[in-house]
Amino acid sequence: MNTHMHADHVTGTGKLKSLLPGTKSVIGANSGAQADVHLNDGATVSVGSIKLLAVATPGHTNGCLTYICHDQAMAFTGDTLLIRGCGRTDFQEGSSESLYNSVHTKIFTLPEHYTLYPAHDYKGQTATTVGEEKKYNPRLTKNLKEFIKIMDNLNLPYPKMIDKALPANRVCGIY
Repeated sequence: MNTHMHADHVTGTGKLKSLLPGTKSVIGANSGAQADVHLNDGATVSVGSIKLLAVATPGHTNGCLTYICHDQAMAFTGDTLLIRGCGRTDFQEGSSESLYNSVHTKIFTLPEHYTLYPAHDYKGQTATTVGEEKKYNPRLTKNLKEFIKIMDNLNLPYPKMIDKALPANRVCGIY
C-alpha cells in the first residue's frame, strides 16, 4: 500500500510482486500512478482482521493518502505529516495550503493518543502522536499564512532525478 508517488522515487512494488505472487499494489486514485488497485477517499482496505481507512490528504502531492487504523489507534501519514515536519510542497503537484488543510482537518482531528507513522524521518525516529504534533510541530502549529511563508522559504535542493523520470513510467513505490 502506497501513500503517494513522486517521479524520483525508486519503487519496491515490482520486486515485492515478483517475490510474492498474487500481491497487488495499491495507491490513491488521484496519484496518476500505475497500480493494481486505485483507492478513493473513504475506501476501506482489509488485510486479515486489520481494517485501514484511506483518507485523501493532498498537499505534498494530489494523490496523497493517509491510512487510518481506528482499531489500533494509528495512522500511516506518508509524507503529508512527518515527525516535527511535513512533506515539501514546492514541486510536482505540491500545495502548501492543501497540505495544511489536510493535516488540520484529517489528521489533527484524530484523537491525540493516535500513533502516527510517517514515510520516513531524517533523525531516526519512527513514530509520533497526534497530540505531540499538534503541540510541537514547528510548521503546522502556525496559522495558514505563517505556514505558507515557511514552506515558501525552505530553499530545499531540487531533486536531481525528478526531471528525468517520465510520466509514462509513474509506477507507485512503497512509501
